[in-house]
Amino acid sequence: MSLVPRSRFFDMDRFFDDFWAANGNEADAPESFFSPRVDIVDRDDHYEITAEMPGVKKEDISITLENGVLRLEAETTQEKKEERKGKVIRQERRFGKYVRSFNLGGDVHEEDIKASFDDGVLKLSAPKKAKAAPTQKRIDIN
Repeated sequence: MSLVPRSRFFDMDRFFDDFWAANGNEADAPESFFSPRVDIVDRDDHYEITAEMPGVKKEDISITLENGVLRLEAETTQEKKEERKGKVIRQERRFGKYVRSFNLGGDVHEEDIKASFDDGVLKLSAPKKAKAAPTQKRIDIN
């Protein structure tokens, strides 16, 4: 059986990804930006954030929290075209910079955010600040 290149125009698997891409040909632009797939769960006392980052090394990930905005960044690089042998029939792997931001608001403990990275999956646990109980103050009448 021989592999036959398939035109990207008729590639419905990637139609929507390519449609919204900044430039129509991500494979030729390793510096292009794209967002990792993310799941966010709001638990009673914390947020759970899980992001897929295939092909990314732990040391290439940057996580910051500034003014309640959590920012995930990572970068992957592609082997140089000169180092590749043979004709590329199909290229679907993405290379470039991952960027994703979330507004968690002011109810997150910045110091207590925990992160783990295993098999290309980044998991974050962001504890919420305890809500202050409403206080009631009696006002004396003079």
